[in-house]
Amino acid sequence: MSAVDWAALIVSVSAIGAAFAGAVRWMVKHYLFELKTNGGSSVKDQVNRLEARVDQIYVLLCEKN
Repeated sequence: MSAVDWAALIVSVSAIGAAFAGAVRWMVKHYLFELKTNGGSSVKDQVNRLEARVDQIYVLLCEKN
């Protein structure tokens, strides 16, 4: 392979690597964003609401017994 071929190979591999790293970074950023409270529509908010409901159900069950 000539120097131009090697340069093209290195550039293409580094471009693919950078695109992959950028995609992973974007995914991690958006998944972590879902774990922060934002006023009602995040996964964290939904888990908090479900946890509160389970606590209420537990209290009601304890009162019956």
